[in-house]
Amino acid sequence: MSQQNPSARPSPSGNAAQVPSPRQIPVVVLAGFLGSGKTTLLNHLLHRSGGSRIGAIVNDFGAIEIDALAVAGALGDSTVSLGNGCLCCAVDASELDVYLERLARPSTGIDVIVIEASGLAEPEELVRMLLASEHPGIVYGGLVEVVDAAEFDDTRAKHPEIDRHLSLADLVVVNKLDRAVDAPRVLGLVRSLTDRAAVVPATYGRVDPEFLFDCRPSEERVGQLTFDDLHEHTGDEHEHADHLHTAYDSLSFASDVPMDPRGLMAFLDRRPEGLYRIKGYVDFGAHDPRNRYAVHAVGRFLRFYPEPWANGDARLTQLVLIGSGLDPAALGKELEACEDGDAPHADEHGMWGVLRYVQEPDQEPDQEPEFEPELEL
Repeated sequence: MSQQNPSARPSPSGNAAQVPSPRQIPVVVLAGFLGSGKTTLLNHLLHRSGGSRIGAIVNDFGAIEIDALAVAGALGDSTVSLGNGCLCCAVDASELDVYLERLARPSTGIDVIVIEASGLAEPEELVRMLLASEHPGIVYGGLVEVVDAAEFDDTRAKHPEIDRHLSLADLVVVNKLDRAVDAPRVLGLVRSLTDRAAVVPATYGRVDPEFLFDCRPSEERVGQLTFDDLHEHTGDEHEHADHLHTAYDSLSFASDVPMDPRGLMAFLDRRPEGLYRIKGYVDFGAHDPRNRYAVHAVGRFLRFYPEPWANGDARLTQLVLIGSGLDPAALGKELEACEDGDAPHADEHGMWGVLRYVQEPDQEPDQEPEFEPELEL
């Protein structure tokens, strides 16, 4: 029997939310034209990280670790400048791996990496480099495009390529809505230019970090000062932290009935507009009785990680879906329809669709399939 809780937010302590694979750190590309508010958004994430440690590669392409030392102004010594600051022109995938290595090594304890791109960077090239990365410790975490709502019409006139950038994005943050003369029109126009991406309105870059990463550190940190410790009692009345979650919808789904792999892949192929992240574990029953499958999906990107069931583990499917403008009740019914309770025997070819999204140990990272074939990533 399956259980849905359409209104529940993904709990950092809940089983279904404990999905971030220990194998790989998600890398989020934060893009947008000059003045859109990328740095403001990144600073907001730092202050609302929930104890997670964020590593960043910033505009002038400096690899830095962002923790409590940043408050003391200790970031400058860690910055590596590449001159023109345009990531997509200044480096290739192998060079990017060098900087990712500094942040992804286990000793740093970093939980998520954010690449804040130059305002002139080409997002598609940055995504290509990440997908071509040979670093085993990272995984693509999505393309976030930040839009200045107040200047959107002028930006489109000067930079018509913004339409293409929006069509590639996994999450679009429509920032500075409070300054837009016709905010509903701008919001609707941006939505019309995206390809099923989640579109989130924002002011001052305030977006719930749950959209981008799990707001719990991957391991308990003892005796370490964090941004949350420093700012816990700042009394910033403009944060409205209790209301950030209103910008997104979530569904927690749990079932003790194995899932049909063909049915689940069909669900993923037709995922609705605004569904940004899917995380959790899937039980495919007789199709693979030895393994459960951790799933990591962000925007168009999808990957499964088979891992052996531990002795005594309850054989459950546990998923959390996060997005904007979703119908959680309808999504829950669609997932229920993927249950495979009437098929006790495995179909010989049933897992082929799933296995396409499992990276084999000897498979090159840039060979893995991607939801959007026309991107040729």
